[in-house]
Amino acid sequence: MLYLLASCIALLIGPLFYRYFSSGSGLQKALDGFIFVSLGGLVLIHILPELLEHGGVLAIVFVLLGIWGPTASERLFHRYSEITHNLTLSLGIGGLLLHTITDGGAMVLAQQEGSSVLLALGVIMHRLPVGLAIWWLLKPQVGTRWASLVLVAMMVLTAVGYFAGEQLISQLSLDNTVYLQAFVTGSILHVVLHQPHGQHDTKVQGKYEYQAGIGSLLGIGLLVMLLMIDSGGHEHAHHDHSTEQLVTWLLTLAPVLLLSYGAAALRFKCGLTPQDSSLASRWFQRLVGPEALVITALLLGPWLALFQLFVVFILSAYLSYAKVNITDPHTTLPTSSLRFGFAHLVDRSAPWILLSLVLVNLIGHPSVPLSNPLLQVIVLLLVFLPMRFCNLGAAVLALALAYSGWSSVAVMMPLIAAPVLNLAQLRLMTWLQRGILLSIIALGLMATLVLPLWFSLISLPETLNLIALLALSGLFAASLLRLGPRKFLRRLMLSKPVSHTHNHAHSHADMPNPANPHSDKHAHEHTKTDKHSHH
Repeated sequence: MLYLLASCIALLIGPLFYRYFSSGSGLQKALDGFIFVSLGGLVLIHILPELLEHGGVLAIVFVLLGIWGPTASERLFHRYSEITHNLTLSLGIGGLLLHTITDGGAMVLAQQEGSSVLLALGVIMHRLPVGLAIWWLLKPQVGTRWASLVLVAMMVLTAVGYFAGEQLISQLSLDNTVYLQAFVTGSILHVVLHQPHGQHDTKVQGKYEYQAGIGSLLGIGLLVMLLMIDSGGHEHAHHDHSTEQLVTWLLTLAPVLLLSYGAAALRFKCGLTPQDSSLASRWFQRLVGPEALVITALLLGPWLALFQLFVVFILSAYLSYAKVNITDPHTTLPTSSLRFGFAHLVDRSAPWILLSLVLVNLIGHPSVPLSNPLLQVIVLLLVFLPMRFCNLGAAVLALALAYSGWSSVAVMMPLIAAPVLNLAQLRLMTWLQRGILLSIIALGLMATLVLPLWFSLISLPETLNLIALLALSGLFAASLLRLGPRKFLRRLMLSKPVSHTHNHAHSHADMPNPANPHSDKHAHEHTKTDKHSHH
């Protein structure tokens, strides 16, 4: 009974925090950062692997429908976009209400003999960001009364789950409701990502990112605590693809990533910069750095690194010969080489590194049947096309795939294709150029079949790995403080406001001005700048 009371009190803490955090724009941004990271991270790292375990690949399809379905509806039916958003919000809240019944049942299980108290503590603590998110989402939309009613309903349903007994809980188990919960999970992610009552005032946008970064770091702290409690409280069937695996990967990667950032600072000091006058040099840096070669050589072996270097030389030579422009250029650069390597490049690569680890943790899950090399390549192609991977993120992705037991062809594909094989880059190429590019990549992947298996050149003491991970975490935390969580992750997403602005401007750019025959060209170049200004 004490657990039930504590879980209800945890829900009520949210509105109390909101009252104070919404009093100023800086505190509101901190609140936004906290919810964005804690709730989004809980879904990506903890909930999605469980959905995969119980529902397989189809569960991910329902998650994607929940995320992109409302976005597509809003774009197709502009007049009803508010109705669509409110419906999505209602679905997300309904899913949370359904989930509270299972929370009550979980606390009953925690009271049984032999169960760990950490299970109940995890349920109680994860309701802190849930209660805060409910108030954050609902109060600006429907007012205090309806938001309060939802919180009361959550407390009532928690009590129902607590007293209902095992029969009701078994009917609402994840096995019986996996696809519904997957769709609702996607709906929750949609609402959190699209910041339903975010800063719409252009005078306020871009401000208070430091406060947002502080909030996101607090969210990460809570997320880590919840995941540690969950790991200690009970074992998961998907132990091999869980939080522990992510930590193991990060421990292995951390010292090598620090070396890679150091290599980037060194090449910048030697004059090899992303604004080099040579297009071939700029393409070489885009594809491999050469800092990404450090990861490949030390953790995947020198043979794979030499082969990657060989294919990248061919790609760079061809793309520069064909005069293909590079998408997402480095518009501004710091003057200091250390700032370039350990700040500028961290800002650009950290989101991709984290995405790569989370992505492989999902698609490499034992419940996902992707043992066929051709199927693996197709899945990676679908991942690459809508995104703009950086070379360090691609190298981390290749390493995580190798650790997950994927084929050598799949491991090599990110190393040579991820930074160039995306829709934004392909739009800048002719059909002939695309065909030649794909042919070079295909020949490179086929040649991978005769290469020796990957192997790691280094194995450092665990203490050194831990120190390196702490240093790397400090670099990523500093990036979060500089940018705020949404700007930090923005290059991963084709966000609606940016793409909408670009399309709108582009449509005007296609209309030449009779008074100025060069105006359409100038406008087109301006829209291209706008498109990349958020990177």
